[in-house]
Amino acid sequence: MRPYCLLLLPAFVCLCCRHETSTEKYRTRRDNIVNVSEKVREIKIDEVMICSISRMFLADDCLIVLDYRSFDRLIHLFDRNTYAYLCSAVPRGQGPGEVANPGHIGIDEARRRFYISDHGKQTIFDCALDSVLANPRHVPGVKMKMNAVRFPGEYHYINDTLCYGVVIEPSGSSDFNPSVAKWNMTTGEITAMKYTHPEVRKKRIHLAVSPERGIYAECYSHHDLITICTLDGELMYNIYGNSWSSETTNRITYYGKAAWCGDRLFVLYSGKETFPKDGRQTRLPTAFIVFDAAGNYICTLETGFCVSDFCYDERNSRIVMTLDDEMQFAFLPLAEVDAGW
Repeated sequence: MRPYCLLLLPAFVCLCCRHETSTEKYRTRRDNIVNVSEKVREIKIDEVMICSISRMFLADDCLIVLDYRSFDRLIHLFDRNTYAYLCSAVPRGQGPGEVANPGHIGIDEARRRFYISDHGKQTIFDCALDSVLANPRHVPGVKMKMNAVRFPGEYHYINDTLCYGVVIEPSGSSDFNPSVAKWNMTTGEITAMKYTHPEVRKKRIHLAVSPERGIYAECYSHHDLITICTLDGELMYNIYGNSWSSETTNRITYYGKAAWCGDRLFVLYSGKETFPKDGRQTRLPTAFIVFDAAGNYICTLETGFCVSDFCYDERNSRIVMTLDDEMQFAFLPLAEVDAGW
């Protein structure tokens, strides 16, 4: 019997390899877990009250915090290096120069401007950073009007004629279809990327764009899947986690916000429905999974804190985070993280 068992072993191994190819990668082992909780440093903000639902962006020497629930000023500016409070700007409202329903902020580094999407007025407003710093009551201009049927939810600004973003297309009365696309701000033209995963019927995604490497990563919220493509939409890698299934589950959140940090992809990851944290139930992830540009797993950074948003500060080699935890804002100095990279 033993010789027959030996003959069958190669066939069994082949069945278990799940048909990995040059583009299809199965990353089921993610056991290089690095606890970085003691490296996380609080950013104390005493000058202004900001709600727990906020997002972070970097523009030149400023950290921009967008407060979605504010009834007054929506934008708060801080020094990028010291986190000293600078000013608050852009009022919420229906009047001229006011934003009714804030969405994404696009950053135009070359011209020191930032663009605020208003999904209430279907308008993208234009703010000159220097004008806002000099006069927080500066009234933003209109950059463009958005198409109410097909519009960018989040995007990476390159210039006025080229952005890469997640385009939202409403489906029915209460649903929508997101897709990765090129977007021309000047003409409003949207060109969908060539590749979309054939087995995912309903997707929710986060996008991380790396113009330096000519690639983007599409990270799925309700599937254990990351797709890396060229900026022309050609598939490079599908990266499947241990819980990969083509079935959509809204109960479990897999990947959250993602960003390219140098040549590494940092993605928030939960993989759980809910879990207890400090006497309450939460769905927010506490860990980053880190991949290289070829989709190879490097490590998992466990922060110990519920992270709702983050951005990468390349100048200071930091991950700057919004938390729903005992600290509201914090940063992780990557130079102090020994993760074997």
